Amino acid sequence: MSRNWIEIVTGSLEDKKKYREYKARKAALPAPYEQTVEAVERYLNYAGGISKGDVLVEMYEDLIVLFEQAAADGTPVRGVVGDDAVEFVEDFLRGYEDGRWVAKERARLTDAVDAAAKEQGHGHGD
Repeated sequence: MSRNWIEIVTGSLEDKKKYREYKARKAALPAPYEQTVEAVERYLNYAGGISKGDVLVEMYEDLIVLFEQAAADGTPVRGVVGDDAVEFVEDFLRGYEDGRWVAKERARLTDAVDAAAKEQGHGHGD
């Protein structure tokens, strides 16, 4: 029971373990890849708005696998992110929309407008 209480307060212990593993894997990358992952991670932390710990851990896992594979294959950093790093990260982030705080707000807005329209006797698309 105490483990569940602790996880409610501090987050999943398994997620914390996976995050520590991610950090170690990132540190093991060759410098150009590690630097790029660090920059992507920083952008994700500021612009991503991920509010679910499990989604964040999944996203970082996918990110590190992508860069580990690129390093193993000798794919240059630009071969991974392309010419527009912001576009790359925004595209990458779209795969994790359900974990973003804005997804909750989008749903709340849609529900509020649907309820107001229903109250007026107009359903969705009427």
